[in-house]
Amino acid sequence: MKFRLKAAYRPSTAIAAVVSLLALSACGTGAAGTAQSGAADDGITVYNAQHESLGKAWADAFTKETGIKVTLRSGEDSELSNQLVQEGKKSPADVLLTENSPAMTQVENAALFTDIDKDTIAQVPAGYRPSTGKWTGIAARSTVFAYNKTKLNADQLPKSMMDLAGNNWKGRWGAAPSGADFQAIVSATLELKGEDATLSWLKSMKDNTKAYKSNGTAMKAVNAGEVDGAIIFHYYYFGDQAKTGENSNNVALEYFKKQDPGAFVSLSGGGVLASSTHQQQAQQFLKFVTGKTGQQILQNATSTTFEYPVGSNVPANAKLTPLAELDAPKVDPAKLNSPKVTDLMIKAGLL
Repeated sequence: MKFRLKAAYRPSTAIAAVVSLLALSACGTGAAGTAQSGAADDGITVYNAQHESLGKAWADAFTKETGIKVTLRSGEDSELSNQLVQEGKKSPADVLLTENSPAMTQVENAALFTDIDKDTIAQVPAGYRPSTGKWTGIAARSTVFAYNKTKLNADQLPKSMMDLAGNNWKGRWGAAPSGADFQAIVSATLELKGEDATLSWLKSMKDNTKAYKSNGTAMKAVNAGEVDGAIIFHYYYFGDQAKTGENSNNVALEYFKKQDPGAFVSLSGGGVLASSTHQQQAQQFLKFVTGKTGQQILQNATSTTFEYPVGSNVPANAKLTPLAELDAPKVDPAKLNSPKVTDLMIKAGLL
């Protein structure tokens, strides 16, 4: 006698049903659901060229609020931007954070960023993000002339950063030309003054300055009287003062203002990679960083970063001159050009 299986129990039908259920559970609500599921398990990877302590503070606070894990891979601005360009669409990065704008522009020009969510854009005023909307400012730092107050009076200070090209400043000031901070300042000078004037200033700088490894080292040299002054970013001074002050007690800061190139405010940037498989979580992280909680990490009185908040109407640490009072030149960060700056600095013999 032959036995026939009922239709409900045919192996082919059962297998088809299982496959169908697996497909539904994998898809969730579509492609976004798949990415969400992966993100819940894996979290996001952030290429962090910001200070490690600041990147960690943002990551820890974000994870505490959302439960989303953040893996930080730290490096320098140009190191990580070049790595992203090399990795292209195969990069494991979901988000890039930098100290200065030129590295962001390099990645943007390689068409590796996706658009920033409108809610995030709305948190940051137009003056503190690029016109393209492909990334956003997350913090800011001001260019200053740090000088030895035991050697110089206010009437002896340069009126403009460009005045440091004069023979009267030969051997009297320092900078860290190989660093991303100083190259961002040069990039702004290039945008404001043009190639010829910038190259001329850089050539005079080669003759007039003492080169240091970092802004902190340059400030330490000013404090010791090795040089009368140095072009640095403001937060090095405030960070040292918040500790022992041993490298800055003889130092005062001159803010050039008057939209001088030496009043340039450099933006730290944040962007989401178009190749990210965790788009929703990456966008959420950037929204958090530019949101009230993320920006208050910069403002906090116990902070050692002393950078300026730029988002969500969070004021700067009370020890800092407010951004609105710096009278900084207006520069679209999307136009800052790192490769051109490198070429000019090589021509001038600074790199």
